[in-house]
Amino acid sequence: MIKHIVLFNVKEGEDKDAVTAIAKTVLEPLAGKIDGLIHAEVERCFNGVDFALYTELESREALAYYADHPLHTEAKSHFFHLLSGRTAADYEV
Repeated sequence: MIKHIVLFNVKEGEDKDAVTAIAKTVLEPLAGKIDGLIHAEVERCFNGVDFALYTELESREALAYYADHPLHTEAKSHFFHLLSGRTAADYEV
């Protein structure tokens, strides 16, 4: 299993709660719609970064498939323009 974590920062002047809500609304439902994506969770952070995405995927191949999947690309289009940065970390368990 792969755990894929992405930490996001929202652009200055944007509503962090609203951007988090958008990301949550478009990313969480992808679990079950994209093969290999087992779980997706978006939550607002209280320290360090503005919000985080935590996902569980079946394999490294599933992560690569998810990264380029049209549904994922479309979901990102709803909030990526509101971000000032992001950092991803992946590990296998």
